[in-house]
Amino acid sequence: MMPKLNYVSLLAAVLLIAIASTAFVNAQTKASEGEVKAAAAVTSAADATARLTAAEAFVKKYPKSTLRPEVAQGVATEIGKVADAGQRLSLAERYLKTFSDDAPAEKMRGVVIDEYVRADRADDAFALGTTILAKQPENVGVLATLAMVGTEAAKKQNTKHVAQTLQYGMKAIALIEADKKPATTDDAAWTYQKSLLPTLYLDMGALSLAGGNAAEARPRLEKAIQLNPADPTGYVFLGGLIDDEYRAAAESYKAMAEGPEKPAALKKATELMDKVIDLYAHALGAAADKPQYKGMYDTVLELITPYYRYRYHSTTGLQPLIDKYKTPAKP
Repeated sequence: MMPKLNYVSLLAAVLLIAIASTAFVNAQTKASEGEVKAAAAVTSAADATARLTAAEAFVKKYPKSTLRPEVAQGVATEIGKVADAGQRLSLAERYLKTFSDDAPAEKMRGVVIDEYVRADRADDAFALGTTILAKQPENVGVLATLAMVGTEAAKKQNTKHVAQTLQYGMKAIALIEADKKPATTDDAAWTYQKSLLPTLYLDMGALSLAGGNAAEARPRLEKAIQLNPADPTGYVFLGGLIDDEYRAAAESYKAMAEGPEKPAALKKATELMDKVIDLYAHALGAAADKPQYKGMYDTVLELITPYYRYRYHSTTGLQPLIDKYKTPAKP
């Protein structure tokens, strides 16, 4: 059975349609016959490319037309329907040259940045994203996107955006944690952006670690693990950080002369080794039975095995330890 419509909601919907229709009719009333025909030519064009070409001609001839908002929105909608990513990006870039100050341009810029990310064009993504953030400094979607694309670029040895990436990533984290949803962001988009928090902490921690700033990296990696304990990557990064501390402590112990301070130094080194073992075991448990982490699993297993053997004089208990940290299967 169809649900009964609420009368007030129905009336409101009718009024909205009437208002929109009236606005469109008013726009047409104020437009010249030439404008109406040119706008109709845009609407009737065969595909997105033809529509954009007709729209460019329309704007060139009638830049102040009252029909311009409808033309801009209609072309933006058609570009969004284009299946081929390369063509969609090309059309979107052209669109922004003509309609850069029109209302649909904001979403179109977001589309273009996403396409730059897919095309592995980090420099272009940052160029456009920085322009957007100059006007919308709290655009969480753009901040998070640039933080993640900047991290990926750094992994590929493109480090020119590292400083900006850290700045944008930490700002996105602060805005998400403060629940500062931008007015232009709908609830579904905001829910998705909040779900990026573990990834943002992980990326910012990894960048800090790569930059040699262990003091910054450690709490960020710990937070990433806390937010998403099923991701093995945070354990690996944090394990590597603690591993460096262990090696430094072990070398310091070996260099010490016999004396009352040496047992304490040995205890410190041993405790650090135990932390490394635990973190690597967590990583192996989280990565187990996940094909995408096979390479990581093999590498970490090679790292943990000699440590575990040294501490327990056998590797018999290693697999049970890993099994203990396996992600429980979903029911």
